[in-house]
Amino acid sequence: MDYSTIRRIDDKLDRIVSLLHQVLKKENALSVELDNLTAQVKANTDAEQSAIVLLGQLSDLIKAAGTDPVALAALTAELDASKTALAAAIVANTPAAPAMQAKKP
Repeated sequence: MDYSTIRRIDDKLDRIVSLLHQVLKKENALSVELDNLTAQVKANTDAEQSAIVLLGQLSDLIKAAGTDPVALAALTAELDASKTALAAAIVANTPAAPAMQAKKP
């Protein structure tokens, strides 16, 4: 093999190594994004399960209150307090929506 052939092979190998590094960087970035998404899905699932439990407990509380106006008033006050706390938690833990970019014609 002459020098020019070896040089071309070396250049191609350098290009392959460079592309491999780019692929590995992208793979690492995707791995981080997947980990973040997995954590978010778990948090959402936990919140959904909590809501299911809460609705079950609410149903039981309403049944237990029956038609007693005092018990129903206390339950209403408790629900109002829970609603306020839940709304505040949702606002505090919801990321801002990304800004919309105008489409170029």
